Amino acid sequence: MTAPASVSFVQTDLTALAEVEGVIACFVAADGSLGADARRLNRVAKGALKRAVASPAFDGLDAGEVLELGFPAGLSASTVALVKLDRRPSMMKAMAGGAALAKLRGSRPLLVLAGTMRRLGDVVLGAALRGYEFGDHKSKEATPAADITVMTKAPDEAEAAFAAARAQAEGVFLTRDLVNEPSNVLTTTEFAERLQGLSDLGVKVEVLEEADLEKLGMRTLLAVGQGSESPSKVVVMEWRGGGDEAPLALIGKGVVFDTGGISLKPAAGMEDMTMDMGGAGTVAGAMHTLARRKAKASVVGLVGLVENMPDGRAQRPGDVVKSMKGDTVEVINTDAEGRLVLCDVMWYAQDRFEPAAMIDLATLTGAIVIGLGHENAGVFSNDDALCDAFLKAAKDTGEGAWRMPLGEGYDKMLKSRVADMKNIGGRPAGSITAAQFLQRFVKDETPWIHLDIAGVASVSNGTALAPAGATGWGVRALDQLVRARFEATD
Repeated sequence: MTAPASVSFVQTDLTALAEVEGVIACFVAADGSLGADARRLNRVAKGALKRAVASPAFDGLDAGEVLELGFPAGLSASTVALVKLDRRPSMMKAMAGGAALAKLRGSRPLLVLAGTMRRLGDVVLGAALRGYEFGDHKSKEATPAADITVMTKAPDEAEAAFAAARAQAEGVFLTRDLVNEPSNVLTTTEFAERLQGLSDLGVKVEVLEEADLEKLGMRTLLAVGQGSESPSKVVVMEWRGGGDEAPLALIGKGVVFDTGGISLKPAAGMEDMTMDMGGAGTVAGAMHTLARRKAKASVVGLVGLVENMPDGRAQRPGDVVKSMKGDTVEVINTDAEGRLVLCDVMWYAQDRFEPAAMIDLATLTGAIVIGLGHENAGVFSNDDALCDAFLKAAKDTGEGAWRMPLGEGYDKMLKSRVADMKNIGGRPAGSITAAQFLQRFVKDETPWIHLDIAGVASVSNGTALAPAGATGWGVRALDQLVRARFEATD
């Protein structure tokens, strides 16, 4: 797994600033006032900081942006970075400041002078997240992320406060690595093997093979993968930090590559379908984070791993398959395969674990991208309280999410002439009818959220906190939801 930059917190010692190499960062308020550490750095740098903050260049910066001073006199550092942030910035501005530092420093070590910054952990987390680079398949070996050192008056307190953020960064990086992997590397077998590595953190991991799935009656899931040489699997991950209490169930769509099957996708852009396992990748990252920080909650993660390929054995449009629940599905479009994977795994999770709540995540529909773009995931739910709690968690972590409707009128669009339902309802309201399909596999007593993450799992132009490619969206929001709603308090 790609490792986030090493972050250490040390006691403030301004006497050694002249010898520090790499990048030195300090915070400057919007009015240009310098704190004690910045004033000391200014003296060592022959007044360079004071001149910089009085310039139009600094005045024109927005909160969270950085002014770079190259090769300042009196310092061994190649750069001094002035981060324009007031003492109590918003969480997003603080993380933006950290991300700006990560882009500026490149592979150089970074020393952050904490001063009186109240959002220090968010700044450092922003720097750690934006410092991600996926270089596993480049001939030139990627340069490891350089260390981040933070000078603060209370290093032990800052270290303890950052522990949860460090766990989130690791979970996000795991998700990004999985989503960025090409499908000839991340086969269903390789994916399952990587998830078994979570056992090192205390997660109980079980892999259900095709014979097991046949016995369970997961016919809709197996139908999706029957045209592939890669065996279909379901991986079950259990974190029992809350003891024997009813767990939260996280369900992930893990289509390691989606050609569309017999309903073949257009060639243009098909290479992006390596990310169609983004839901399963997010579940993996969330489970890593919860175990890494030893969350006092019981959470189970279940992912359906399949490959959707055209073959002489592949399912065809017009086929009728029976789900584990017992309902029959007329397959109108084999490219609407994710819901066929999820419905069996969701039913199995409810039968086996009787969860307190269930959340499924999937790169499910192009329709959600048309509706919400790349700024928000689509949120569908049968439970207002659970949905509101998730939306708050998403807002608190800066991960965009927007609630979408469900309703009987949309449900009627799934009516089939020959089976209990069709797997699509036509072009109108495509993301909603997909959610309506999944809701048919949610038991009445189960609070449930469906997250359509097709627009946010991987972004070609990158985001404020991630370079181009996989974003790791959802890991931090799910972790925050568990902390706020499902974790036991002392």
